Amino acid sequence: MTPSAARSSPLALTVLALLHYKPLHPYGVQRLIKDWGKEQVVNVSQRASLYRTIERLNAAGLIAVRETGRDQQYPERTVYEITDAGRETTRAWLEEMLSAPKQEFPEFPAALSNLLLLTPRDMADVLDQRADALAKKLDALEAAMAAEAEQGLPRITRLETEYLRAVTAAELEWVRAVVEDLRAGALSWSKEKLDALGAGPAQQ
Repeated sequence: MTPSAARSSPLALTVLALLHYKPLHPYGVQRLIKDWGKEQVVNVSQRASLYRTIERLNAAGLIAVRETGRDQQYPERTVYEITDAGRETTRAWLEEMLSAPKQEFPEFPAALSNLLLLTPRDMADVLDQRADALAKKLDALEAAMAAEAEQGLPRITRLETEYLRAVTAAELEWVRAVVEDLRAGALSWSKEKLDALGAGPAQQ
């Protein structure tokens, strides 16, 4: 596999970015992701996915084994370092991810596209639950931003939290507005009209 064949992902980019600072073993990568709050934007809940990503980056020549060590407390650990090709690829991936919006397929829009299976009342109830969850998430993000500011961290280190806070606030406002329309009857439908739509154009 050549470096150009490596597939980008948020986790792969983060691994390469962390190895810019110093060589690390996989556990060290996972610990830094959590210590630096990057688990908000990178999924490391499954350690196996991290190991697979590291193996893929190594096979692509973007990282290399620096050393393998063992001590009494831990099993054998392989320490990786970034290669010159890895540095070039990190820059290319970063610029592409920042500049070009990607067509992604998250669960929520997919569920919205099938909401006609619910009644307006049921739809309002489930979206009310989502609004409650979003409000809690927003409170947590604002608390995290306040804590980061108190630590004196520069804004550049807090941009992902700032972005998540803005996106969460916008979604919460929209969900609450939809629920309000549902409760007021401004957003409604009938089974008969939906059945007619599903049947397609009337036969001539």
